[in-house]
Amino acid sequence: MGLKSGADYTGFDVTVAKYIAQKLGKTPQFVEAVSSQRETLIQSGQVDYIVGTYSITDARKAKVDFAGPYFIAGQDLLVRSDETGITGPDTLAGKKLCSVKGSTSASNLKKKVPDVQLQEYNTYSACATALVNGSVDALTTDNTILAGYASQNTFKGKLKLVGKTFSTENYGVGLKKGDTELCNKITDALKSFISDGSWQKAVDANLSPSGFKPGEGNPPTPAACS
Repeated sequence: MGLKSGADYTGFDVTVAKYIAQKLGKTPQFVEAVSSQRETLIQSGQVDYIVGTYSITDARKAKVDFAGPYFIAGQDLLVRSDETGITGPDTLAGKKLCSVKGSTSASNLKKKVPDVQLQEYNTYSACATALVNGSVDALTTDNTILAGYASQNTFKGKLKLVGKTFSTENYGVGLKKGDTELCNKITDALKSFISDGSWQKAVDANLSPSGFKPGEGNPPTPAACS
């Protein structure tokens, strides 16, 4: 969904961010926004908006505003390609599960499976590497992110999605609370992104190589800003 390789930025969310910037008449300058720091980056004005598998939740809406949704995802599991014992959350008891600090994915699954051994890393890339080398048994986050890792050349053929989502995640573009003018402009850009075929092209380029297919409700209709 978002990957930096050298000086290049690629992924579905990167495509969305660039498209919005173009519609705003801007040249995007990318800043890494890890899950635990997103609201702070927006509130402090260090970034104008965040496109990064940012699930719209009531808790977050108390701090920032959202334009969207532009994608409906669901939490899933990523395992090694030869794994047969992990088929869903109910098979994770006693297993080492990796996720990222500050993500909703980790807290959601810990509630579902109290006996899971949760390992929280700073990035999903670190989780994926740990999964391949056997340090953890599974990685959990949204199916879109997992599909992106399974599609990467580094991990291709080594990892697979379990394919059983157990949450609904509405991705939005985060921005400063009360900035209705910017919210409306981004919403218009998202509607155009979906209607002119760019949304589907981005899915085909970044997610489809892993066999991933967007779930029900995609592409969504962005909500009006309030």
